[in-house]
Amino acid sequence: MIIQRKSSERGYSQRNWLESWHSFSFADYQDPAHVHYASLRVINEDIVQPKSGFGMHPHRNMEILTYVLEGTLSHQDSMANREQIGAGEVQVMSAGTGVTHSESNFSASEVVHLLQVWIFPAQDNLSPGYQQKAFSESDKLGRWCQLASPDQVVGSLCIHQDVRIFATLLNGSDKLNYPIAAGRRIYLHVARGSINANGRNLQAGDALMYSNEEYIELAEGVFAELLLFDMA
Repeated sequence: MIIQRKSSERGYSQRNWLESWHSFSFADYQDPAHVHYASLRVINEDIVQPKSGFGMHPHRNMEILTYVLEGTLSHQDSMANREQIGAGEVQVMSAGTGVTHSESNFSASEVVHLLQVWIFPAQDNLSPGYQQKAFSESDKLGRWCQLASPDQVVGSLCIHQDVRIFATLLNGSDKLNYPIAAGRRIYLHVARGSINANGRNLQAGDALMYSNEEYIELAEGVFAELLLFDMA
């Protein structure tokens, strides 16, 4: 079964400094039909205006992945990390027993465009952890680039759940398939551009949920950037 979730169906919120789209229930957006999908709890698409950001705030028992599409995000946390996360970089923070952090856009003129993903961990009360890595366009162009996995295969970042997260960039005549192992569920999210997936035309912000399917078939990408979550 393949279920499509259109960008226009997501929750939306706007403050003076932040514009957000929520794929799942979050904050004031509550949708009983879209609370989570398997262990995937949150996909927030955020646009953070210059000289603004999220102040220090706490998290517990969540795997948090930040994928920067545009601009540079400044990170600070209670684990003494102070980092800059640029476009193409991925951050994974395991909140575990508890962390506090802030994410800010210190640019005077450029926005930061990012996806923040939350995943339920397989085990609660782990020791908090922080990882960050840059993935180049060539790593993703026309292929599946593994960003995170429970076993850190092929240089991916560690995530404490049976989830494998991939990214790809497709344009023009590029085609790409993904075989789905028995019993696995897939969430395919279009971060940018447009793509044809299993005969469905998808635009930025659209998603497909796959269960009891055998493969994903991608074609006709127009500057498409996608994230794929392969989950138990």
